[in-house]
Amino acid sequence: MTIPARALLPALVAALAAAAPAGAQTPRPAPTIAAGITAGGVDLSGLTVDRATLALAPLDARAKAPVVVAVAGHRFTLRTRRVKLAFDANRTARRALNASAKPPAAGRTHAVPLAIEFIRTPIRRFVAHVHRRAYLAPRDARVKLTVRHVYRSRGRRGREVPVAKLNRRIEAKLADPRRSRLLKPGRVSVHPAVTTRDVRRRYATVLTISRSTFKLRLFKHLRWVRTYGVAVGQPGHRTPAGLFSIASKQVNPTWNVPHSPWAGELQGQSISGSDPSNPLKARWMGIANGVGIHGTGEDYSIGHAASHGCIRMHVSDVIALYRRVPVGTPVLIR
Repeated sequence: MTIPARALLPALVAALAAAAPAGAQTPRPAPTIAAGITAGGVDLSGLTVDRATLALAPLDARAKAPVVVAVAGHRFTLRTRRVKLAFDANRTARRALNASAKPPAAGRTHAVPLAIEFIRTPIRRFVAHVHRRAYLAPRDARVKLTVRHVYRSRGRRGREVPVAKLNRRIEAKLADPRRSRLLKPGRVSVHPAVTTRDVRRRYATVLTISRSTFKLRLFKHLRWVRTYGVAVGQPGHRTPAGLFSIASKQVNPTWNVPHSPWAGELQGQSISGSDPSNPLKARWMGIANGVGIHGTGEDYSIGHAASHGCIRMHVSDVIALYRRVPVGTPVLIR
């Protein structure tokens, strides 16, 4: 007589139970992650570590996507293999389980950080490369002096990538696969060392002297104001050429006679400004090496190479000029 299988099943279960060793226990279920725990935007509520690892696995491909920086019309790509980026899904799942010891309140969530590691040095090198390629150097404002004109070249701001900020943004992108890997950092201004305002201030007053035409020109705020006739050094005592500046000023100057044969018996003496024999009339604007601009009692010498190196002016002209020329004024002599 054949016995149906379903009739034998209870007896088989009873026999297996009787055969089990004394003290054996039913295996405990694997612990699960508390409700409200997430990682990388993935809800891990109620999952075991193994199942959470599987749920997080798709983030690996997103984590290893390259970072692209678009700036100044260029695109720069940072491959994650250069930074040796590694995403550990299992470690992240275990972090989620550990966070379950203090689960979030009902209706709230708690995001655990992803277990992502990378090397920062290649990021610094990448950002330095981006900076070099995207850098626009500032241009200093400049002034070119000729005896007839003052030419000004305006300054220009430069542009550069903010290095420290871009480093931080790239690291944040690599640490979170949910973020877009495209960065558009823009550039910030770089001021020139010499601005147009600096040039205007530095060259607020300029004097130029042409030895060949016996002309002194006054410029204010980079614009011509007035031209004066002058006398310059005679052969053997030529007025020096070059770019100088007004080093000193004096009203009714004392003449410290140089030790030179041309001074005759006056050499080495000091002659006061009130002495009629003093050739430095009314005003003195010293330039360099005893050479300066001064008034003269020999008005007939204006327009000639007649002095012993100085620049002579009519007394009325030197008085008018004196008021408008501060110490430090550039003086170009050609």
